[in-house]
Amino acid sequence: MKFNTKTIHGGQKPEPITGAVMPPVFMTSTYAHTAPGEPQEFEYSRGGNPTRTALENSFAAIENGTHGFAFSSGMAAIDCVLRTLSPGDEIIAGDDLYGGTHRMFTKLFQKYGLEFIFVDVSKEVRVAAAITKRTKLVWLETPTNPLMKIADIEVICTAVKEVNPAILIAVDNTFATPYLQQPLTLGADIVMHSATKYLGGHSDIVMGALMVKDAKLAKELHFIQFAAGAIAGPMDSFLALRGIKTLHIRMQRHCENGRAVAAFLKNHSKVEAVFYPGLEDHPSHGIAKKQMKDFGGMVSFRLKDASEEATFKFLKGTKLFTLAESLGGVESLVNHPVTMSHASIPEAARLKIGITASLIRLSVGIEDIADLLTDLENALHT
Repeated sequence: MKFNTKTIHGGQKPEPITGAVMPPVFMTSTYAHTAPGEPQEFEYSRGGNPTRTALENSFAAIENGTHGFAFSSGMAAIDCVLRTLSPGDEIIAGDDLYGGTHRMFTKLFQKYGLEFIFVDVSKEVRVAAAITKRTKLVWLETPTNPLMKIADIEVICTAVKEVNPAILIAVDNTFATPYLQQPLTLGADIVMHSATKYLGGHSDIVMGALMVKDAKLAKELHFIQFAAGAIAGPMDSFLALRGIKTLHIRMQRHCENGRAVAAFLKNHSKVEAVFYPGLEDHPSHGIAKKQMKDFGGMVSFRLKDASEEATFKFLKGTKLFTLAESLGGVESLVNHPVTMSHASIPEAARLKIGITASLIRLSVGIEDIADLLTDLENALHT
């Protein structure tokens, strides 16, 4: 199937008893056994639920994987990956990460003996150069949050596997979505999504996803999911599956509007810099063009007036861009990384990579572009 068809039909089939085209919401915790020690397909909903299974099959299909896993949040999905490691193992990760990921790495798993090495993943040679005998995982975001850096997934995977084929490579594909890029096809072992964002698409669920191709790795991840229990519930699974069915048409508008917003900001007299891989002067525009179908709906920028007063005036001046956490919904959102999504990262670490107080991140929705540009223009002149 082509991707646009996979979002609707991938991994799906009518419910076998009633023929329901959409999988019912199975609100049950347990299932009858035919005899002692003889469960049917489902035994207990922590291990599997028909609604969640339908979603997980869809997850696998849209990322060209063989196995998908639905978690109670994106952080729970990341937690599952890290639980495959042991004390003393090293993880190479991008220096520009979602704040919650950085917090989990440095304030939680470091206490359990994992070591994290942060590098600029847009410079591929730095990833390979950081590998040691203890390296077990490479964690990539691309585009990164919030500076929109691009990692060349295929080049990094090839370089890492040449050093040590056993090193796992995981890609947080939340910003791009499988509509724009498919890391498993480019050589990655694990794809992670905060399905709260574009996969759900309507800001009404919190969910995480993992997708893999390797059966042995899938078995390990499923055991951790079952044993630790951070599963997605049936109602959220139903909503996420409904969201995926329109992912392709939503992403077309997100990309269209994202390009227009980036161009508008780039040419605005009050804007100092725009971070968007679709701009030709973006340092990794060529890589983005090679591995992505389009450039997405996430745009970050800095105001020329770097004062807190000017930044906060803009943040409070938008009407259609709602000041809120998260991203990827049909509605446009504006985020201030320093006080919101990346507030948990120490100031020195933020400043080192360029997350300044005047940095603003936009999640460009699917509203009429003329209205969005008017909203930004009005806020810039507040």
